[in-house]
Amino acid sequence: MAQPSGEARRRPSMDDVARAAGVSKAAVSKVIRHAYGVSPEMRDRVERTIAELEYRPRVAARVMRGQSFTIGVEIPNLGNEFFTEVMAGASSKLRGSPYQMIIAPGLGDGRGAQVLESLSDRQVDGMIAISPGVSSEWLERLGEEIPMVMLGRHDRAISYDTLTNDDALGAELAVSHLIERGHQRIAHLTISSDEESWPRTPHGIRHRAYIDTLEARGLTPVVSTCEYSSASAYAAGRELIASGQITAIFVGNDALAIEVLRALADLDLTTDSVAVVGYDDIPLASHPRISLTTVSQFGRHMGALAIELLLERIVGGRTDSRHEVVTPELRMRASSAAPAPLLN
Repeated sequence: MAQPSGEARRRPSMDDVARAAGVSKAAVSKVIRHAYGVSPEMRDRVERTIAELEYRPRVAARVMRGQSFTIGVEIPNLGNEFFTEVMAGASSKLRGSPYQMIIAPGLGDGRGAQVLESLSDRQVDGMIAISPGVSSEWLERLGEEIPMVMLGRHDRAISYDTLTNDDALGAELAVSHLIERGHQRIAHLTISSDEESWPRTPHGIRHRAYIDTLEARGLTPVVSTCEYSSASAYAAGRELIASGQITAIFVGNDALAIEVLRALADLDLTTDSVAVVGYDDIPLASHPRISLTTVSQFGRHMGALAIELLLERIVGGRTDSRHEVVTPELRMRASSAAPAPLLN
């Protein structure tokens, strides 16, 4: 007997999947999000059932349980002033609205998935994350369940929005500035990573643009890497300076560049000896005792724009993905002096 037309059109729900697979609804959710704590046998059973029923998770389903008026925000760590600027911009955009932010810092290796899963399990209405260390495929699955905006992800997503700085242009501005000042031996200090997605991250794209800009001028790249820590950046910067082989360093972000400046000072040198250029334009960069030349990617603006995009999804119901790019600007200060003349 043919099903009634209304039943034929009804999309299967997560409850339907749970009943057919003989598991709880929570278990189905964990399988969809590739969360921890699911046995291979259960995952296989649920995935087969999802395929048989042609189930597709819907963001709209979250609306049915009511809003929590909370927005989850994942940041890689609490020590980078740029992230503080992003949070300030996001907070200002929410002023006067019923929404509150729940800020969740990263947890080290593998932190991206765990933090985002934790926020989702707390029933936030939407999420913002800053370049989380997870695959785009994983994010696509989560984006089918909850509205999301990813900062610093150069993905062409389907189920979530992306908001980036034009990192290639920013790096080109920084390196070209040093070349125009007369530097030819320019090093690059960046974050070490063995992730497959690294070439598409902000640091990966800046690294590629640094190499391309130097090679286009016939100059030789010198790349040094460090961990995302003050001590590691300081050690790597000090080694570059002490080598005597370079006259300038383009650093992947301002937080690391501050440590390079510290290394210079400890070696009784100044930026007249080795020029330093950073990236982000954190407030400390403009301090007269620091005066760091850097690339501004307008952190507060990016935070406000991320909230605007997210609310379009939460409140307005938008489901198509958007990819927004912010144009960076070079901030020239004292740290990018011309190289000292060679002594005969």
